[in-house]
Amino acid sequence: MKQLNLQKLQSNLRKKFLKVGVKMIGPETIFFSKDTKIGKNVTIEPYVVIGSKVKIGSNVTIKSFSHLENCKIENKVDIGPYARIRPGVVLKSGSKIGNFVEIKKSILGINSKVNHLTYIGDSQIGKSVNIGAGTITCNYDGVKKSKTKIKDNAFIGSNSSLVAPLTIEENSVVGAGSVITKNVKKKSLALTRSIQTEIKNYKRKSK
Repeated sequence: MKQLNLQKLQSNLRKKFLKVGVKMIGPETIFFSKDTKIGKNVTIEPYVVIGSKVKIGSNVTIKSFSHLENCKIENKVDIGPYARIRPGVVLKSGSKIGNFVEIKKSILGINSKVNHLTYIGDSQIGKSVNIGAGTITCNYDGVKKSKTKIKDNAFIGSNSSLVAPLTIEENSVVGAGSVITKNVKKKSLALTRSIQTEIKNYKRKSK
């Protein structure tokens, strides 16, 4: 009986959002909560789960296999596919969350992008920030959570680890493959890399 009631609830919610113009590709695969709020011209692809306390603005696209809960999505935002938006997140207008990105208790600023394979937690990210693939905010030291601040127009290179507490000032660049443990001044390049070693005419050992 409980299962039938849940199915009926989901059916009613889907009909409600279809009536107000939400575009759904495969509506039977999309799950809403009673308190879900959605604006105009929103597209939701198959296999999306929207948990409680989610507010979605207008002109938003949510791509397949994404999961959202207790978050605010402003206008003109793209999410997914395979994105996890956890509680306490605000995605500002024009921002983009790409595939295999998890974001928690963070603000992503206007026109900022986190496109691939990234974890952002306990962070405040400014406008027009680009965060490269494989970036991690190291927000937990086993005892407490610490915050990362990335200011306007910063560029974070791929495969970077940002060890909180940390502030990266505006218009700065973090080189790919860096582990950043100290604050970065504005208009600076910060990188931590070992010197590349090359051995000429190297022969692998035979078994």
